[in-house]
Amino acid sequence: MRKGNFFRGLGYLAEGFRLIRQPRLRLLVIIPLVINVVLFAAMFYFMALGFETLIAMVMGWLPDWGWLQALDWLFWLLYGVVILLIMAYGFVIVATLIGAPFYGYLAELTEKHLTGQEVSTDDNWAAIIKDIPRALWREVQKIIYYLPRAIVLLIIGLIPVVNLVAAVLWFLFNSWMMSLQYVDYPADNHKVSFPALRRLLGDTRLSALGFGVPVALAAMVPVLNLVVVPAAVCGATAYWVRESDSNHQ
Repeated sequence: MRKGNFFRGLGYLAEGFRLIRQPRLRLLVIIPLVINVVLFAAMFYFMALGFETLIAMVMGWLPDWGWLQALDWLFWLLYGVVILLIMAYGFVIVATLIGAPFYGYLAELTEKHLTGQEVSTDDNWAAIIKDIPRALWREVQKIIYYLPRAIVLLIIGLIPVVNLVAAVLWFLFNSWMMSLQYVDYPADNHKVSFPALRRLLGDTRLSALGFGVPVALAAMVPVLNLVVVPAAVCGATAYWVRESDSNHQ
């Protein structure tokens, strides 16, 4: 059983950024981009308002041990990173939920560009609109998969000493989720079920992690996270074309 290649996985996001400059793909990049700009501005505003309150609340849950109070600055840093990771993936969830019908079509056109073969015969805007309910349900499935695991990590983050590794665990989990989030678009175009997609990524997990790491990092960078979503869709489609084929050889 293949486990993929971490360094090959790293290259897919860069390829995605090259692909979004293709003339036929640009419109499907621009429309969600405008939506993302508005969404990011709103999320950044509310995050700035609530960050200090949220940190103070979490710190209030910790036992009143002297050595823990002395490490107050470290907990601020750790929880700040965790909250940033939650916000980063939260932004991705909302942005992709809104843009899901566009991104499925973007993945289809990207695959056609890479392989020269049609993915489906419904190559029009009417098909995008008709596909909205199914695309939204697919996004809901990812959220259902994400939430219980995120809750477990949040609980781990509240345990003294153990919470020192919480930020690392969150980053690895976010990286996995980024791969799962975006490779789902080309997989869905091929009518591959969500459980089957998870098995595919498990079989090529090193490639999946290599792809997810730079996407997770880019999602944390203001402005860059506005364009990383369509680039990740295109990069994930390249991942699908190469990793899924090699996985079945």
